[in-house]
Amino acid sequence: AQDSFPEYGQGMQGYAKRYGASYTDYFSGNFFGNAVLPSLLHEDPRYYQRGTGKFITRALWAAGSTGWCKRDNGTWGPNYSNITGNLIGAAISNFYYPAADRTVGGTIGRGVTVTAEGAVGAELIEFWPDIARHYKRKRAEKLARKAAQDSAQPAAPPDTSH
Repeated sequence: AQDSFPEYGQGMQGYAKRYGASYTDYFSGNFFGNAVLPSLLHEDPRYYQRGTGKFITRALWAAGSTGWCKRDNGTWGPNYSNITGNLIGAAISNFYYPAADRTVGGTIGRGVTVTAEGAVGAELIEFWPDIARHYKRKRAEKLARKAAQDSAQPAAPPDTSH
């Protein structure tokens, strides 16, 4: 919509190139940040859901997981794997982004974008069970009200027109 990377062109072909580049950014950042580097640096890439507490505390916990992680020895520390992996993925993207966008700023920007997308994903992991539970409860309440209304209505008189 913003015609970013006009070198990719317009229409379906341009969309496919933009989508492919964006997906490859995500995939390569995820591969290095959640598989290769955690193994080498002995970091645990999993998200540990807090699940209880005030909304703001949980939201900060989730967002912080992109920069803070559990180590293999049980301690907590900076999430070098995630941040470095996203920057590696962004550096790899310089092979397929247009030459005008192969700048240091563009590379860092793409790495930060993938990191921010990870923070949004952590928020979904943290709060999705609450959201699902809320809607299941509301649906059950609605069905119970409907069943109560249906049982409170008098039955129709028998048809004696035969």
